[in-house]
Amino acid sequence: QVQLVESGGGLVQPGGSLRLSCAASGSIRSINVMRWYRQAPGKQRELVAAITSGDSTNYADSVKGRFTISRDNAKNTVYLQMNSLKPEDTADYYCNADIRRAGKGYFEQYWGQGTQVTVSS
Repeated sequence: QVQLVESGGGLVQPGGSLRLSCAASGSIRSINVMRWYRQAPGKQRELVAAITSGDSTNYADSVKGRFTISRDNAKNTVYLQMNSLKPEDTADYYCNADIRRAGKGYFEQYWGQGTQVTVSS
């Protein structure tokens, strides 16, 4: 079974930093786009950042210049480096990836279980 597992969330003070990780496991042939979403209580889920297999990236305007998405293809892992954190960054963060399973000729979308990020003094 293919799974995505996030880690690295926690409590941090405003202006601080966190590094989120999301590792894919299972019988994986390849991974195309990997993404980070977030959802604050009572709000819609929003796309935070995305990275292609060719390392092209895009970011939500609210995090540009502060967050950096990257990937390690050898580890099937995507990262989100979060700097200069603000209280409004508080949310549950989810990773998402388009994954082609071993022996399959098509991609499927997978979601992680989420990790909490709280920015507060």
